[in-house]
Amino acid sequence: MSALTARAPAVFGFARLSTLLLYVASFAVALALATGLVTLTGHSMSETVVALYQGSLGDSISIATTMDETAPLLLVAIGATIAARAGIFNIGQEGQLLIGAMFGAAVGLSFSGPPWMMLPLILLGAAVGGALWAGIPALLFYWRKVDIVISTLLMVFLAGQVASFAVNRPYLLQETVEKGNVASPQSDLLPETAWLPPLANHPYLQMKAGIVVALIVAVIAAVLLKYSTWGFRLRMLGHNPVAARRAGVRATALGGGALLLSGAAAGMAGGVMLTGGVYRFQPGLADNVGWEGLLVALVARNHPLAAIPVALFFGGLRAGGGFLASSGVPRYLVSVVTALLVLAAVFPAAYQEIRKRRRPALAAAGA
Repeated sequence: MSALTARAPAVFGFARLSTLLLYVASFAVALALATGLVTLTGHSMSETVVALYQGSLGDSISIATTMDETAPLLLVAIGATIAARAGIFNIGQEGQLLIGAMFGAAVGLSFSGPPWMMLPLILLGAAVGGALWAGIPALLFYWRKVDIVISTLLMVFLAGQVASFAVNRPYLLQETVEKGNVASPQSDLLPETAWLPPLANHPYLQMKAGIVVALIVAVIAAVLLKYSTWGFRLRMLGHNPVAARRAGVRATALGGGALLLSGAAAGMAGGVMLTGGVYRFQPGLADNVGWEGLLVALVARNHPLAAIPVALFFGGLRAGGGFLASSGVPRYLVSVVTALLVLAAVFPAAYQEIRKRRRPALAAAGA
C-alpha cells in the first residue's frame, strides 16, 4: 500500500508534464503552419504580429476596441457554458444574438418612458429575444425529441431571414426616410440615451460599459455553477441524465431553462453590440460573434472564469484584424490563424479523451 501511495504523486506529475508538453507541441505546430501560410501570401509573420499588436494593444483606442470586442464574445461563451453544463450543445448563438439585437432595437425605438430606463430595457429585451429564439429548439427537443444541435443550427439561418424581413418592412424596423428617397435595409438610429456610456472620461478608459456587464455576468455564472444547488443539479444532469432523473431532477425544466439562459446571454450580447457601437439594427450585425463566442467556450473548456482571458484573446484578434489592411496583409489570415490556434487548444484534450476511451478496448483485446 505504501509503495502505491508513493507512486501516485509521480504518476500524477508525469501526466501533468505530458499534458503540458502536448499543449506546447500543439501550439508550436499551429504557429509554424500560420507562419508558412503568411509567408506564402508574400508577407512576413513579424509584420502580421506587429499589425495585430498595434490594432489590439498599441494605444488607448486599440485597447478600448479590444475590450468592446471582448464583451459580446464573453457573454456568448457564458451562455454556451451554461448549456454545456446541462449536457446541451447549443450552436445557434449567431441567430440568438441577431434576434436579441432585433428585439432590443424594437424596444428602443418604441420606448417613450424616462430616458434612464431605455438602456436597461433594451438589454433586457435583447435577452428575452435570445431566450425566446432558443426556446423553440428547447420545445422541439423536449416535446418531439428533435436533436438540439440540428435545430439550433437551422434556427441561425431562419434568424437571418427574419432579420432581413423586419428591416425591409416599413411597418416593422425599416428606417424612416423622406418621401421619394430609398430606404436602406436597416432600422432607425437609436437615441443617444440608449447608447452604452464609456467607463470614464479618461483617455485610457474609452471602452464602453459593455465589458463591465459581461464581467458581472461571468462572475455570477461562475459562482452559481460552482456553489449553488442549481449548479450542482445542472452538472448532475450533464454527467448522467438517468441518475439525475432518479435523484429527482426535472430534466425538462432544468435542461430547457439552461438552453433559455444560453439564448438569453447570446441575445444580451446582441444588445451590447447594438448599443455599444452599431446603434442601428442590421441583418449583418452578428458578424460571426456568435460562432467565435462558441469557440471561446470550447477553448475555455466550459469554465466561466477561464472564458475571460480566452475572450480577451479573441477580442484582440478581432480588433487587430481590422488594422491588418494598413500593412497589406489580408484580413482573412486572422481567421485562419484563429482556427489554427483553436485547433491547437482543443487537440490535446480531444487526444487524451480518445486515448482514455481506447484503453478498455485495448485491455480487452489483450486479455
